[in-house]
Amino acid sequence: MKKIVIGIIVIFIFLAILSFALNRKAYVPQTSNTSSVIQVVAAENFYGDIVKQLGGNHVSVLSILSDPNADPHEYESSVQDAIAVAKANIVIENGFDYDTWMDKLLSASPNKNRVVLVGHQIADHTLPDNPHVWYGFDNVHTIAGRITEVLKQQDPADSGEFDQNLTTFDNSLQPLEQKIADIKAKYNGTPVGLTETIYLYQTIPEGLHVLTPFNFEKAIAEGNDPSADDVATTNDQITKKGVKVLIYNEQTITPITTNLQNEAKQLNIPIIPVWETEPQGKTYQTWMMGQLTDLENALQSTK
Repeated sequence: MKKIVIGIIVIFIFLAILSFALNRKAYVPQTSNTSSVIQVVAAENFYGDIVKQLGGNHVSVLSILSDPNADPHEYESSVQDAIAVAKANIVIENGFDYDTWMDKLLSASPNKNRVVLVGHQIADHTLPDNPHVWYGFDNVHTIAGRITEVLKQQDPADSGEFDQNLTTFDNSLQPLEQKIADIKAKYNGTPVGLTETIYLYQTIPEGLHVLTPFNFEKAIAEGNDPSADDVATTNDQITKKGVKVLIYNEQTITPITTNLQNEAKQLNIPIIPVWETEPQGKTYQTWMMGQLTDLENALQSTK
């Protein structure tokens, strides 16, 4: 009997030690550097890219809209998107009815600890009926600053690094702002056409004169058919070579915009493609600089 009791005691001690060891092993990853990585979901990949530049190794970012060949207005979310949003510490969306599917994902997984940043609400220089605030470099400055504030709240220990990253990011926007100023200095008042509203955030500071009726641009941007009068006016501006350059949204294509593009090609009017989402292999800065350089070259060719 004594041996049995001793055996039971030994087994009990062994199980207690094993349980402690297993619990300790399970606990270690929770305090490791991996667990401190901030989980971020960005509705669009340009916001995701900005967060990566600001957060560095301290963030893990999933960008949902990342296909430059897809129309962002027609996107439908998936189960995988819903799971990622439910687990996120930070979610970034554009807002202003641009990515309403994200609001549905957020509503499906309420989380009082999750921080939601809305680009259009943060931006301080918005245009009427125009959600494309990321095309304004002043807006991107402000949005990056707000993202940095939230990263510091989530990870105070690395606040200094986040501040340094923000400074680096802000400095990287200066060449873009200088390119805008250069275009205005050389081509202020030059008449151009737009297939939709996205590029107004840059044509205005560039001083370019957009001839395309705003209601035409707005209808295309929202996935609607422009009025017959606006279509006729826009076509005339191309066929009569009233515009020097046609700036064409490659991700919002309709038979009407395709017809404009074909007419411009036949008349040797330069066509500058722009995108709503960041092209693969680009950063926000290289994406924007590439488009600005293409526009500058096209304007130069019309002189």
